[in-house]
Amino acid sequence: MKPLGLYVHWPYCARICPYCDFNVFKARRDAEPAALARAIVADLEGQAALTGPRELTSIFFGGGTPSLMDPAWAAAIVEAARRLWRPAPDLEVTLEANPTDAEAAAFAAFAQAGVNRLSLGLQSLDDAALKFLGRNHDAATAVRAAEKARAAFPRLSLDLIYARPGQTPGAWADELRAAIDLGAEHLSPYQLTIETGTAFDRAVRRGVWAPPDADTGAALFDSTQQVLEAAGFEAYEVSNHARGAPARSRHNLVYWQGHDYLGVGPGAHGRITIEGVRQATCAAARPADYIARVAEAGLGVETREALSPRQAAEERLLSGLRIAQGVGREELAALAIPEARIADLISLGLIADDPQRLRATPAGRLVLDRLTAELAA
Repeated sequence: MKPLGLYVHWPYCARICPYCDFNVFKARRDAEPAALARAIVADLEGQAALTGPRELTSIFFGGGTPSLMDPAWAAAIVEAARRLWRPAPDLEVTLEANPTDAEAAAFAAFAQAGVNRLSLGLQSLDDAALKFLGRNHDAATAVRAAEKARAAFPRLSLDLIYARPGQTPGAWADELRAAIDLGAEHLSPYQLTIETGTAFDRAVRRGVWAPPDADTGAALFDSTQQVLEAAGFEAYEVSNHARGAPARSRHNLVYWQGHDYLGVGPGAHGRITIEGVRQATCAAARPADYIARVAEAGLGVETREALSPRQAAEERLLSGLRIAQGVGREELAALAIPEARIADLISLGLIADDPQRLRATPAGRLVLDRLTAELAA
């Protein structure tokens, strides 16, 4: 049976962060969230009829802020997924959470619901930076939440955002060391990107502030690698570092290794292979539309596209180059990449000299978007 991952999108947030361009909506106190939880379970049942028997390797509750949901709803979704597919003996169930006191109070209940890995969105341990990022917690609250999470869950990951205006490599290194001291086995430091249409995008275009230049960004990236490597964290992906293979995010590896995954919840994307054809799916984006679609059709999927061999290979290249192990060349046959082009990139030190796999070197990771474009041209 082909392994299968499951992504559950919970779209509600207490506030919308100025850098976020995800499919999110202001949290509601009416009947809609409970109706959405029921619709997600019904969607799972409809999708199971299409996939047939599979081994379920991971469940990921993302958003949005899924830690705002009632833990009983999470328990019902986990139970349905375990019933509909064969759960792997070491099934990973991840929940994204913000480190507010209110959400931390529910950690034990989420653990009882079946969550065994928490991805905690600290984003920073500096109060001024947290205010700039529009977060609704301070550094002391973040530290308390990390301590509660470590006690409640077998596995803990911390998210951080760097390349903020005025940030220096030295200050960032100190912040990373403080995060390491919180005891997580997995860290995800992401460079701040200015996404089109966000509040940050509008502020930058008005000249209110400017992101760091490319040289500063590269220095901050190098500082990230040095500090985390010295602390025993392996950079198994561009923005993900783990203390040993068991600490790696199994669900994210589903994406990066090109495995199948279902997407349920408003706006969720999926990639599923049916009768040998890889399909890209996307659910209805608005919660009310998603609920109505599940009620009418038994599925929340709004669009379904069969990917051509070249489209599927382009996705493998894009995701596979992000991880240290790279991507097998045989998986990219549809791209017909000229050997001379690969040789040129090897000579430039951007691609590893490996006849079996395409792997970005540390230098290649710094220019990964350009590197991917060169290979897919």
